[in-house]
Amino acid sequence: MSDTLITSLPEVPYATPRLSSPKEHLVRASAHLWRVQDTRGRVLGHLRLLPDPLGMRYRAERLHLATASFRLVGDFWRADDAVAALRNG
Repeated sequence: MSDTLITSLPEVPYATPRLSSPKEHLVRASAHLWRVQDTRGRVLGHLRLLPDPLGMRYRAERLHLATASFRLVGDFWRADDAVAALRNG
């Protein structure tokens, strides 16, 4: 009889996505999550990375304080599109 030790692998953080617009910047919140802030430091929402068989997806989310949960704004193929949805939403 052999004992098998099961360990979980550490979560490897992704590199911060590059945005083409200087209007917003990203602040890391976790390994796959960034806060999207405008030039005044106001939080517009969150950007989450989602691995997909066809490539990386970018999810725009907003924190709903009353329920302490994230509300989906949309999934996008480009980080700039996700940030634009948060900016204009």
